[in-house]
Amino acid sequence: MKLAIMQPYFFPYPGYFQLMSAVDEFVVYDNIEFTKKGWINRNRILVNGKDSCITLPLKKDSDFLDIGDRRLAGTWGAEKTKMLNRIAGAYRKAPQFDLAYPVVEECLSFGETNLFKFILNSLAAVRDYLGIRTPLTVSSAMPGARELKAEKKIFAICRARKADAYLNPVGGLQLYRKEDFKAEGLDLGFLRPADREYRQYDNAFVPRLSIIDAMMFNSKEELGKMLGAYALE
Repeated sequence: MKLAIMQPYFFPYPGYFQLMSAVDEFVVYDNIEFTKKGWINRNRILVNGKDSCITLPLKKDSDFLDIGDRRLAGTWGAEKTKMLNRIAGAYRKAPQFDLAYPVVEECLSFGETNLFKFILNSLAAVRDYLGIRTPLTVSSAMPGARELKAEKKIFAICRARKADAYLNPVGGLQLYRKEDFKAEGLDLGFLRPADREYRQYDNAFVPRLSIIDAMMFNSKEELGKMLGAYALE
């Protein structure tokens, strides 16, 4: 059984869903510390031919809380409307707007203020839209993994799920060694997305935007091809 483990990201870039589609089970971390400068509560969309950030506002709280303990700010109700208007304004003329926008709208209208639950719901909704059948599992459901760090946490989760292979984004080439995983009975692989461009109106292509952008400009058939455009190392 092939497993991947990732932090929950807000409408992440297509490579996140490529990884999800390439494994038998996808574990999402909820019991690791929230990181301010990452992509947990923000991402980028295309606005007037350039990348522009969208951000989930968070309630002010300790910087040391786990992701699963953070909550959306009380201003989210008003800011949600502004974000939906920005997304609609940016993509209203995109070829797949009528299909993709309702998914985005439903995700942002989800009645949950817990950050992790809010993002997990959107990950599941986009997964379904893309036709990915990989089940999502929450890391806190794995006994004994919370107190562990780095590879030891990964090993514990893989043992709990009876995995024999672990797949990581290609950035992990600098972090993990295949022999260390082999010693734990795991085959380690790295997923490298292909440089697959698509038309974004008549602009020069802007890469690594939120999956929202790919959904707006590509049919489900084209998205399926995009999901399979990667190499394993």
